[in-house]
Amino acid sequence: MTDREVWAEAAYKILGGVAGNYHAVVEYSQLGDEIQALSGVTTTRPVRSWIGSTLELVADRCVTEGIPPLTALVVRKDTGMVGETYDVVLTAIGADLIPDVMQREKHAAQSRLQCYQWANAEGLPPDGGRAALAPRLAASTARHAKLNPAPAKVCPKCNMALLPTGVCDSCY
Repeated sequence: MTDREVWAEAAYKILGGVAGNYHAVVEYSQLGDEIQALSGVTTTRPVRSWIGSTLELVADRCVTEGIPPLTALVVRKDTGMVGETYDVVLTAIGADLIPDVMQREKHAAQSRLQCYQWANAEGLPPDGGRAALAPRLAASTARHAKLNPAPAKVCPKCNMALLPTGVCDSCY
């Protein structure tokens, strides 16, 4: 077995554990440390240089075994996003790549929900739960929305702000 294959086996076990907690995710660097600790195979190379190819093997195994893509549970520390590494999941399941960043994150959120359901995750609601962005990304998105509210809708005739009903008091 190659190092990559040993790491992929460890990653599969670790990610199966992560899937056991509703809305849990793991950061790439943390996963890399856990993989090396569990497998006993260490490297001085940075995690980013080997984690992608390791997760590719995990994604392929998930497809082969007919389980949700456990690699959707892995996110970046700085943003909470799956990032471009998620492309290995899309490729493994035969889906088109998703160039729009937020669409890719929403796809990953749906894949994570499938992982939690597959693992019968602790904290999973009886209704099956809901897809959610990773906690760090969700918090960042909420902050951005709060700081940058959507502009008020205006009447096309008089340019006055519309009521929530969408009816203009001035032109009615």
